Amino acid sequence: MARFTYTAEKADGEVYKGVAEAGDRFELYGIVRQEGGKIISLEEQGGNGWLSMTYWNSFLSRISEYEKILFARNLGAMLSAGLALARALAVIERQTKNAKMSAVVSSIVSDVRRGDTLHASLAKFPNVFPKLFVAMVRAGEEGGDLSQSLQVTSDQMERMYALKKKIRGALIYPCIILIAIFGISVLMMIEVVPTLASTFKEMGATLPLPTQIIIGTSDFLVQYTFLALGGVAGLIALIYFVAHTRAGKRGLDAFFLRLPLIGTMVREVNAARTARTLASLLSSGVDVITSLDIVADVVQNSYFREVVQAASKGVASGEPLSASFVRREDLYPAFVGEMMAVGEETGAVAEMLKRLALFYEDEVDRKTKDMSTIIEPFLMIFIGGAVGFFAVSMIAPIYQLSENI
Repeated sequence: MARFTYTAEKADGEVYKGVAEAGDRFELYGIVRQEGGKIISLEEQGGNGWLSMTYWNSFLSRISEYEKILFARNLGAMLSAGLALARALAVIERQTKNAKMSAVVSSIVSDVRRGDTLHASLAKFPNVFPKLFVAMVRAGEEGGDLSQSLQVTSDQMERMYALKKKIRGALIYPCIILIAIFGISVLMMIEVVPTLASTFKEMGATLPLPTQIIIGTSDFLVQYTFLALGGVAGLIALIYFVAHTRAGKRGLDAFFLRLPLIGTMVREVNAARTARTLASLLSSGVDVITSLDIVADVVQNSYFREVVQAASKGVASGEPLSASFVRREDLYPAFVGEMMAVGEETGAVAEMLKRLALFYEDEVDRKTKDMSTIIEPFLMIFIGGAVGFFAVSMIAPIYQLSENI
């Protein structure tokens, strides 16, 4: 399969450029002719092997969440403006600056030009386009309103992306403070404490237990610096490995749920994510069971995933959608089950879910803004305690020496 850059002319005289993959030039002529165009010039792109810069740019680059949102939004806008699907995809391929995204879109363009559906082409890249994205596109293609479905998809992804950014932003401040404290502590252990320890030794001071602990830690860090760094790196790697095992993820999910402030936010974040995703899928025409199966993939906490999976089984056996959520009010707030039940009674489940999503997104937004204010006093207490312990441990021997003198 070769990759071509070409210039073509439409029947009305419009000249445009495009990039396509084809078996040879004759196949490319046929593809462009089916689109109603005539090739003026073309050039085969060489150097696509593993020695080329293009290959490594594509291999090393990653596709961000924001680029996926732009893809859905721009494609939907161009389709609503009347552009053909293959032409709209070709425009996006030329515009994108990400080498990996460009390669993905190029493959999708080639598939669409050969007659494949868009959702089938997207499904070939599960690491780029999640099940939610593919299901929404499929619903749009089957319902005959792909542009609207893509708009709904981009809105859904944008809201989830904004929610994730707010949570990360709220955690940045305490993380920076803790990292700074750790760095300063290590620096003092290596540079300051050895000087004080040698002074105490020369003067024959009797050291209390806290001072002995600090000096012992300092001696270890000075003598075995690389071993200590390796131990920290190994501990981080071990935590990362355990956190990615099934039992580790389960333990972390339970841990975060039981934290005083974070637990409430975890419940509200998962309620917002469940409601938003389910509302988008149902409003696009996806059936309830398929929608719940997709929501189970979107929800990251295993405890909430089990509730969604139970809801899917319950709906399949004839239970109302709200039943499983009402039974697990320890995870999903009671308001979620009640609103779902009202939506089922009034025949407006999707609308009620949208209201639920907005409500909990606003709640999470408010709490993330307040998080720094709430965490700051605890950080100050922790910093004060650490500084106080160090100061008392190192000053106590000095006082003893001055009294003896």
